[in-house]
Amino acid sequence: MEHEVDRKQNLLDAKGHIVEEGWARHPLWHYDRTQVKGGKPRIKEWDYYAIVNQQRGYAVALTISDLGYAALFAIAYIDFQRKAVSQSDALSFLPLGKLGLAPSSQEESHVSWADKKLRLAFIKKGQERHLMAACPQMILPDGTVGLDIDITLVQERNAESLNIATSWKEQRKAFYLNEKINCLAAKGTVRRGLEVENLLLGEAWGVLDWGRGRWTYTNTWYWASVSTLVENVPFGLNLGYGFSDRTPASENAIIYNHIMHKLGNVTFSFDKEHPEKPWEIQDAEGRLKLTFEPVVDRSSTTNFVLIKSNQHQYFGIYRGMCILDDGTTLAITDALGFAEEVYNRW
Repeated sequence: MEHEVDRKQNLLDAKGHIVEEGWARHPLWHYDRTQVKGGKPRIKEWDYYAIVNQQRGYAVALTISDLGYAALFAIAYIDFQRKAVSQSDALSFLPLGKLGLAPSSQEESHVSWADKKLRLAFIKKGQERHLMAACPQMILPDGTVGLDIDITLVQERNAESLNIATSWKEQRKAFYLNEKINCLAAKGTVRRGLEVENLLLGEAWGVLDWGRGRWTYTNTWYWASVSTLVENVPFGLNLGYGFSDRTPASENAIIYNHIMHKLGNVTFSFDKEHPEKPWEIQDAEGRLKLTFEPVVDRSSTTNFVLIKSNQHQYFGIYRGMCILDDGTTLAITDALGFAEEVYNRW
């Protein structure tokens, strides 16, 4: 039986164990990296944003992450129509908390990074998240040179989000604290070369993946996400599994009109040899039945012997149905989103 947490509290006790494992509709756990046991290189912290424009068929993905031994920064532009992705990334070594990623997704914060090829800045103020990213030399899938993003994501006041705090059976001092905020309405500008696109509020939708934790060495995870409109109402999906002990909680949910409808266990079924073929995604209770058609693979591989990563984030099209808590059935038709399989030895 999954456990819903409904009160604010410290995440960890004096031994570095989670005080109360489970899931919540709002970020209730107080994270303090000084309480994490096991050494700073084991701590992983990241802010990841994906914004999808359903009408024009593209997505942008922005990452600032502190993985202990290294910091990773990335900008990606995904073109659904051309079935291609352009990406620029950078590494710095041994950040060990110096990036200044916030201990809470809700507090006002400013984190940034810049080098000669890319610039990133994430600013949280009130209900808005201001994202600025630029890569002047990026060659986009249509041949255009240069990408500059200035987007503000607006979170509805009192909107529910999927929050989870779980640990690993083999090491209870290893933990995963995460919040997924779906259905963030986007406004701002996207500049490709000399072309400037002005986004009106609600033309595109974003998701925030906010993660903090101390991880075990080797893990594989699966994650799927959608943020769009269904019947003119904000609709989101967050589906994931594969690592940590999910007995207290899964991170599977439907978001409809900013209210969360919790799901239990979910499985992704796909051809490992041919992942470009359609995937089937279903839950254990018959409330979710989706087909995911991959369109483009945003992939990356890193191998430094002791540190290895193999990541495949497939952007594509969702079709199917889901059932809300009150029994209402929603039809999902040609919704753009993504699903990923990631292996990390870190």
